[in-house]
Amino acid sequence: MLRISKLTDYATVVLGVLAEDATSSHSAAQLAEATRIALPTVSKVLKALHRGGLVTSIRGVRGGYQLTRPAADISAVDVIDAMEGPVGLTECATHPGSCGLEHTCRSGDAWQRVNLAVRRALQEVSLLELTGQATAHEARAATARQSAADFAAALRAGTLRARTIEGSAS
Repeated sequence: MLRISKLTDYATVVLGVLAEDATSSHSAAQLAEATRIALPTVSKVLKALHRGGLVTSIRGVRGGYQLTRPAADISAVDVIDAMEGPVGLTECATHPGSCGLEHTCRSGDAWQRVNLAVRRALQEVSLLELTGQATAHEARAATARQSAADFAAALRAGTLRARTIEGSAS
C-alpha cells in the first residue's frame, strides 16, 4: 500500500496554516495551537520542512516561520520529498543502479515509468489544493498571476529587457 507518513500529513496541516497568512511569521507554539498538534511534533515537522527548503525561520521577538515561496508554487511532491525523501515506488525508480538485479530485471523500466507518472501527478497538486484553499483551476490561475507579476517586476527593475519581435514590442 502506498501511504504518506503521519508526519507528512501533519506537515501539510502546518503548511496550510502558514499559507493562510503568508505575510506573517508564526512561532512553533502558535502553529501547535492553531493545528492542535503537539509542540514537539510541530517542531520536528518544521525542522524537516526547513531542511527541505519549504519554510524559512526568522529569529528574534517577531520571529517564526514563513513559506519560502507562494503556496501555489509548492506541490504535494515537494512536501513528500521534504518529509520522506524522494517519491520512489521501487529502489531502482529512486536510485537507478542501486539494485543488484537491475541488469537482468524485466520490470524495472515499467516501474520507473509508473514512478514518474505518480511523481508528475503529485507535482500537479499544489499546497493550496492540498489544504482546501483553492481548486486546481484557482491554483493554476494564482501561479499564472504570480508569474506575470514576477515578469513585470523584473522588467521594472531592469533585470529583464523587453524585446521587439517582428516590429512589435513583447
